[in-house]
Amino acid sequence: MTTQLYGLYGITDSTLLPNTEALRNAVEAALIGGMKVLQYRDKSQNKTKRLNQATQLKTLCQQYSVSFIINDDVELAANVKADGVHLGQQDQAITHARKTLGNKAIIGATCHGSYQLAETAYQQGADYIALGRFFPSATKPNAPPADLSIVQQITAALPLPVVAIGGITLDNAPIVINAGAHMVAVINGLFASDNIQDTAQQFSQLFAGANCTS
Repeated sequence: MTTQLYGLYGITDSTLLPNTEALRNAVEAALIGGMKVLQYRDKSQNKTKRLNQATQLKTLCQQYSVSFIINDDVELAANVKADGVHLGQQDQAITHARKTLGNKAIIGATCHGSYQLAETAYQQGADYIALGRFFPSATKPNAPPADLSIVQQITAALPLPVVAIGGITLDNAPIVINAGAHMVAVINGLFASDNIQDTAQQFSQLFAGANCTS
């Protein structure tokens, strides 16, 4: 597996971080704290804002040698030369993203709690699988729950890193890490923190004693 795809995976939120300055400051604090992957997630239709913010975050992530992923938008990922894109089940196909972004791009796929979706994503060329939600989520309260056993099943069968998502906190992150998750994707548990740098450090320390076996 790609060595970068291990540890804390931060996802931005335009409600928590409503302007570019707040976004940059929060992301840099998380980077200093040891975040390994950043996903820029903004569902607004303001293309100028999204391009500007994504460009700035790409530069920031480069400074810390951290992978920068765009949520859903293959075109934006190509425009800012992001390291990759994360695709949901209703987004563009993995094959289209690969053709557009190239062989070196990191392409992640949301697979909820489904082994079949994970296997299909692997066959189509995904670089990592996102599973969840595992806990109640403020961002997606209606997302279907996933069972921890799916993490063990997929890590045993597929040679891809697994990201656990959905209501991840410092208290429950060890549960999914011990189940075999290579990364924990965190939104509120990181960017709503009073001390983002310290929280990122604490998440990162959870992986310090874990062995990455994929």
